[in-house]
Amino acid sequence: MKVNLLLFILLVTLACNSEKPEFIYESESLSIKQLSPNSFLHVSYLETTDFGKVPCNGLIVIDHGEALIVDTPVTEGDSKELIDWIKTSLKCQPIGVVATHFHTDCIGGLGEFHRQDIPSYANRRTIDLAKENHKIFPQHGFEGILQLKIGKTELINEFLGEGHTKDNIISYFPQENVLFGGCLIKELRAGKGNLEDANTVEWPTTVSTIKQQYEKAEIIIPGHGTPGGKELLDYTIALFKDEDAR
Repeated sequence: MKVNLLLFILLVTLACNSEKPEFIYESESLSIKQLSPNSFLHVSYLETTDFGKVPCNGLIVIDHGEALIVDTPVTEGDSKELIDWIKTSLKCQPIGVVATHFHTDCIGGLGEFHRQDIPSYANRRTIDLAKENHKIFPQHGFEGILQLKIGKTELINEFLGEGHTKDNIISYFPQENVLFGGCLIKELRAGKGNLEDANTVEWPTTVSTIKQQYEKAEIIIPGHGTPGGKELLDYTIALFKDEDAR
């Protein structure tokens, strides 16, 4: 009995000591959480009229001293804070930023990246829409798919159809099976959100294509809320297939 009790105490102690904090960095405007050995979630906060203060997700992937960022924080000040953290805490040099669509939660901090000579990439539709809306726009456009080299691996960025917007893309980090769906993907139990620029008819078809094409993805990151697994893809598909889903 004593042996079993001691073993139980030891296991509990080890479990407690091995727990990681929810966020490895937090300030008033920026939070960062590690998702896998070489991928990190960054969260900044957007003040909106319709939805209040909204947490907005982005991704950092690193390899061999280099970092790629997917979606900027919502302001240039937040972007500076993120870039500084990557350089000082991860000891990595940011070599590019990818915008997954033209809304502020993806490109709001783009000016700071350009100020620091960090190149930016996006679907050509994103660049056109940013220009039409008089926003700072990404520098390098692509159509279809863009594979960006980082260290000895890559980040795959692809347009697979309309949904949240007509320009939305996904980013996939195959080294660790991390898929950033952005606002195209909903967290579990989320509502439909901002539909101002949405194509709700094509949305479930687009996500079904993502699910089929990136079947190895294990960590799925929505544009807002908590990351998860493939259940986020299934939930998003169902949400827009059934008009009564909430």
